[in-house]
Amino acid sequence: MLSIILAFSGTCFAWYDGSINIGHAVLAGIGLILTHISCNTLNDYFDYKSGIDLVTDRTPFSGGSGILREGFLSAKEVFWLGMTCLILAVPIGIYFIVVKGLLLLPLLVVAALCILFYSPMILKRDWPEWSPGLGLGVLPILGMYFAQTGMYTWHAVVASIPAGILVHNLLLLNEFPDVEADQKAQRKTLPIRLGRHNAGIVYSFLTILTYLWIVGAVIAGIMPIFALIALLTIPLAIKAIQGSLKPYSLSRLVPAMANNVLVVLVTQLLLGIGYVLAIVFS
Repeated sequence: MLSIILAFSGTCFAWYDGSINIGHAVLAGIGLILTHISCNTLNDYFDYKSGIDLVTDRTPFSGGSGILREGFLSAKEVFWLGMTCLILAVPIGIYFIVVKGLLLLPLLVVAALCILFYSPMILKRDWPEWSPGLGLGVLPILGMYFAQTGMYTWHAVVASIPAGILVHNLLLLNEFPDVEADQKAQRKTLPIRLGRHNAGIVYSFLTILTYLWIVGAVIAGIMPIFALIALLTIPLAIKAIQGSLKPYSLSRLVPAMANNVLVVLVTQLLLGIGYVLAIVFS
């Protein structure tokens, strides 16, 4: 769902700037879905191989998909599913490099590195949450925009930042229940390095920053006034923040994680809809 919404948003941002090609939007969206599947399945594979899956208490929003833990697929099958999806996305990337320009290549390389090295390497460095924020938030928006326009603009960069923060926070809050298991795997997530309470403060600050960024961009004339429709998710964000500040209470944390998922998906969807409204009423 996230990849579809990001594809929609990135396309709407480009449409607002005067470029729209539905065929390219669909093709780039398929590439984005493939890379997202690859990221999730490879993460499942590395979690299983590290033994984390066996000691993690799963929630509806954390602890992996359970595909390997429940024996639905073997580790080898999951690994090759992830690699196959990534390989299938390569021709789509090459097509857009040919028809839109070489400037897309660095973006695709960085995105691929984020996917391949997130679980085995990046998670063992301080502040690993930047990787999904970049690779599954900012870069998909910019990639979809480039697939339409053949260029990057400051408007596209500014419009992509909320997605980066939101996806960063999606991973951050979902890490709270996994602290003990992640410690055994020598991971250095923010809840481990800062402690869950301080990580909750970081989560809260970044959530608020997302809305301030949108308001500031509208005031600055970079984003259309209809982008303010994304502020409708503030009540959900407040509930997520309240739960993040009670990180040791699973009964508070799980509903917060549910609200966080809605904040990520609905805020980004509303941003795209806001741009459509701006186009319609311009």
